Amino acid sequence: MLPRADVQRICLFDTWLSSVVVGRTVATVAEIAFVVQWSLLLHLLGTMTGADTAINAAWVIAPLIAIAEIFSWHAVLTRNYLLNAIENSLWAVAFFIIGIALCRLLFEFDGVLRVVLAVAIAGIAGFLAFLMTVDVPMYLKRWRTGADDGDKPLSPLEGLRDVSTRWVVTHDLAAWKDEIPWMSLYFSGAVWSSLALCVVYAAI
Repeated sequence: MLPRADVQRICLFDTWLSSVVVGRTVATVAEIAFVVQWSLLLHLLGTMTGADTAINAAWVIAPLIAIAEIFSWHAVLTRNYLLNAIENSLWAVAFFIIGIALCRLLFEFDGVLRVVLAVAIAGIAGFLAFLMTVDVPMYLKRWRTGADDGDKPLSPLEGLRDVSTRWVVTHDLAAWKDEIPWMSLYFSGAVWSSLALCVVYAAI
């Protein structure tokens, strides 16, 4: 409801709830919770089937995303898009690991659960394709363009002050057009996936 682009400090509505420090904090909690959901489900399914691949994946992905969140915050504070590219590459690695675990589990189950796992694998494949062909290249392009233009990164302390006090309201489509693809997926597919994980975990 209150979209914002963190590094650019832009938002749609002039309210402190649109500040980057608020939005990024909420997003950090949500993203860590999302990967913990995956960890719990993989651990449960791995324990049920004796699939060490799934259990090991469950232990790896949460720390990996915790590291990604550190890169995300550093990117936001310093306005360095290279760190955004690294962050999203870590998400790709984490979901590649999840995909491998789900492939290992696929034939351990029959019926509806097998279909659910197959759909999840297909969704992850699509997500990885998006990250590698759209999202990460976008951030690398922004980083290279900024370097060519001589943009000076902020220090983390300067950035913390900036994200806490400055937000620029804009309804210019040109400012938002590159954000629309990932935001559309983030606020739809990711949310629905999180709810689906709750349903699957409860059903098992």
